[in-house]
Amino acid sequence: MPKASEIKKNVAVSFDGKTYIVKDIERSVPQGRAGGSIYRFRMYDVVTGRKLDESFKDSEMLDLADLIRRPATFSYIDGEEHVFMDTEDYTPYNLNTASIEDEVLFLNEETAGLQVVLVDDSPVAIELPTVVELEVVETDPSIKGASATSRTKPATLSTGAIVQVPEHISTGDRIKVNVEERKFTGRA
Repeated sequence: MPKASEIKKNVAVSFDGKTYIVKDIERSVPQGRAGGSIYRFRMYDVVTGRKLDESFKDSEMLDLADLIRRPATFSYIDGEEHVFMDTEDYTPYNLNTASIEDEVLFLNEETAGLQVVLVDDSPVAIELPTVVELEVVETDPSIKGASATSRTKPATLSTGAIVQVPEHISTGDRIKVNVEERKFTGRA
């Protein structure tokens, strides 16, 4: 049983008899307290999708839920669902687009290292690799002589995500993006 301070994003926890996926963590250190941090978790029920905001002291113990992670690839979109295919046994997994809207911004057919998270044999979330390669479809023209350490400009990627890129990047370039930080990390 880990402490609240040891919980990371996309971890499943059991709380009040239900299984939740932690989607966002906010840490605050109230003034006047003797060294105790407060962790505010935004969690989503894996069955109903209901949102729950809960605060925990840094030393509170939480139960981890049993999760299975299966390697998968993105197959297609079927109405309001994204369909993923297990790369080992070819099982299809359907996930509601609204439940994975943050991850969809960095998802394409070529994404390698994708995993589907299962709780009780039903898909509840996806985990993307730390860095994905995407194509820049729209950005301001590159400036001749701009260095890699100069100012940045917004760039729209093939998935619709917008990230800040150095001025020397132009439309059509393939770049690497850190999914967690939503930042440019280099050319692909």
